[in-house]
Amino acid sequence: MTFTFTQVKSPEGLIVITPYVFNDERGFFMETFRADEFEKVGIKEEFIQDNQSRSVKGVIRGLHFQVDPHEQSKLVRCIRGEVFDVAVDMRKKSDSFGKWFGVVLSEENKKMLYIPTGFAHGYSTLSEEAEVLYKVDEFYSKDDERGIVYNDPKIAVDWRVSSPIVSTKDKGLPRFDKEEEYF
Repeated sequence: MTFTFTQVKSPEGLIVITPYVFNDERGFFMETFRADEFEKVGIKEEFIQDNQSRSVKGVIRGLHFQVDPHEQSKLVRCIRGEVFDVAVDMRKKSDSFGKWFGVVLSEENKKMLYIPTGFAHGYSTLSEEAEVLYKVDEFYSKDDERGIVYNDPKIAVDWRVSSPIVSTKDKGLPRFDKEEEYF
């Protein structure tokens, strides 16, 4: 086995993935995705698009998601620097609806976070710069893109940054509404 899979208890459905890293005097080697091992823990998505972003310290990106018919599952990892990656449960029928989970992803720990459909996603940059790669199982669709404002008081994510840098678009996202049917 080349990965350790840790199921998150709440919100249910998230999985933190730690790859086995082969280190030697040349550097390191690791597998970052392997369908057969991922399928054993219930990750059966066919990832069809890869995305990459670079951010400076203090940047918050999110909270973003897509709705039917372009809902996305994501497999997120940080290849340079360090981010605090966050997923918010948007599934109305879930016991953890509106609750968030966060994990540090970094080039050092090489952890990944699997986020199934039904979650909003975002991250904050903890290091001077960070690069994030993520796979998605559905193409980006501007018409089906949605989001929740990063500083929504009902969700109350602790982004771990003191002076956030947030895009105008992300600042203008709506607040979380417990009455809305997101998924």
